[in-house]
Amino acid sequence: MKDSTENLAPQNARTWLSRTVKHTFLSLRNRNFRLYFTGQLISNTGNWLTNIAITLLVLNLTGSGLAVGLLAACQYGPILILSAWAGAVADGMNKRHLLLVTQTLEMCQSIGLAIVAFTPHPSIAALFGLALAGGIFLSFDNPLRRSFVSEMVRPEDLPNAVVLYSTIVNISRTFGPALAGFLVVTLGYGWAFTLDAASYIAVIICLIMMRPAELYREPPKPRAKGDVREGLRYILSIPTLWISFVMLAFIGTLSYNFSVTLPLFVTSGLHSTDSVFTLLYSIFSGGAVVCSLIVANRGLVQIRHILYGAAALGVTMLILATAPGVGIAIPAVFLVGMASILYMTSTTTLAQVESKREMHGRVLALQTVLLVGPTAVGGPILGWLSDTLGSRAPLILGGVVCLLVAVWGYYATRRYIDKAPVGFRDRFISHLPR
Repeated sequence: MKDSTENLAPQNARTWLSRTVKHTFLSLRNRNFRLYFTGQLISNTGNWLTNIAITLLVLNLTGSGLAVGLLAACQYGPILILSAWAGAVADGMNKRHLLLVTQTLEMCQSIGLAIVAFTPHPSIAALFGLALAGGIFLSFDNPLRRSFVSEMVRPEDLPNAVVLYSTIVNISRTFGPALAGFLVVTLGYGWAFTLDAASYIAVIICLIMMRPAELYREPPKPRAKGDVREGLRYILSIPTLWISFVMLAFIGTLSYNFSVTLPLFVTSGLHSTDSVFTLLYSIFSGGAVVCSLIVANRGLVQIRHILYGAAALGVTMLILATAPGVGIAIPAVFLVGMASILYMTSTTTLAQVESKREMHGRVLALQTVLLVGPTAVGGPILGWLSDTLGSRAPLILGGVVCLLVAVWGYYATRRYIDKAPVGFRDRFISHLPR
């Protein structure tokens, strides 16, 4: 009996591991999504090469936190203005065809950045201009990429597919910043942009290889006046959506601006180098990857997980702000990465799960406006705050904002429950923190 019991233990462990892996990556059984997953993983890694390289290039050319904030405004300002309309476009047209266009334009932008970076004296104006062009392309590309996920998988696989898509972003920003740091130190900024341009070839090939007959497409809806307003009215009609969107507006503006706060914190607060910044950013992203896999396996996509994530993000940002050196900053930034992805993945997935398929483009575009668009406002504010009060001040402000917003979200949700029908109230209560 003892021998048979000992033999069963490893077999049970293998069975458990196999089931866990299968459940975690369930949506990859869809061929089109496997292709998309592969292409986006390569392309997003390249995107982080550009994001890190252009930030460090501007910081090294100017030495100004405000300049870094203004760069973020150029990159993400167009999203604030164009994304809602771009989401309506995404809902009414062939997403796969439009993605081929936007990905090609973004590849051209990376080529332009490479040309500027290879010049002996890179022009700040040219860098800002190309960043602005990239922001315009991203305004259309982002809602397309995110809403296209729902067309590649079976309806029952959608929550898992959305979480795995977030995992792509986080895996890529684990390797991307480290690779960017290596290229910047050894070969120069231009090669980081060049490699990013080449990475778009992978996603374009994967889009071409997809089988249109296996897409789960809704019939195209003719575009009409008021599409954006219709999307806004739809969000306001679903409490879980508008509560999470209000939270996102504040957190997106003053907390979720790590492309601005982290390089300033590392270079000025910790008095370290660009290489240390890329290392810490990779560790930050590693924490995000770990948590995103946990979210994918456990299905942590309810309103309570958004509240938990916001509170955890606030606490961990405050811990990071007090780190006296790199040794303490390493585990702290890992925890920030975990908390950030718990909050962001829960927010993003809830938006897709709670909304109708024909509204995905508009809902996700409006969510993108609240996530990325406020960086155009918050980036310069946080950059100025760093120049004025020190590089730790933006992290402290962001942490406090997260905690206050988490408290507001909890009480706003509770208040809605008191007015909800009994059946819905019982289901909704089960989603709240105990």
